[in-house]
Amino acid sequence: MDLGVRARRDLDDDVQTRLAEGEHRYTSGRRSLVDALARADGPVTLPALLAMDPTLVVSSTYRNLAVLVEAGVVRRLVHGADHAHYELAEELTRHHHHLICESCGSVSDVTFDDRVERTLGKTFQRVADEAGFVPHHHAIDLFGRCRVCAA
Repeated sequence: MDLGVRARRDLDDDVQTRLAEGEHRYTSGRRSLVDALARADGPVTLPALLAMDPTLVVSSTYRNLAVLVEAGVVRRLVHGADHAHYELAEELTRHHHHLICESCGSVSDVTFDDRVERTLGKTFQRVADEAGFVPHHHAIDLFGRCRVCAA
């Protein structure tokens, strides 16, 4: 996800605020993780994060990811693959869903156009109203095989 300078500053401000609310600091290691996640094309595994930034150290990256997940900065996706995937929290980026390959474990982002999102939102609201449920957000994950595995 390519962020402009202003968007990057806004992201850093939001991350700083979320971490401070949990009495955590926005350290250089956490900033490096946020930078790597902001550059990623979609959810990435820990090995992919380490490959994206050779300055990251495995042990501190695990700890920093846990803190960032706890603070609501990072979302950890576990879908039965060898490794969990990580991405910036949707509230810091944009609303999207995932395509998850059941063969290789890859996870990629997909966005729906506004008309589809409105239709889904209305449908989910109707279902929630009928059940007396108060929804906050939704996420859709499509499971199958990616282009490479399907070939």
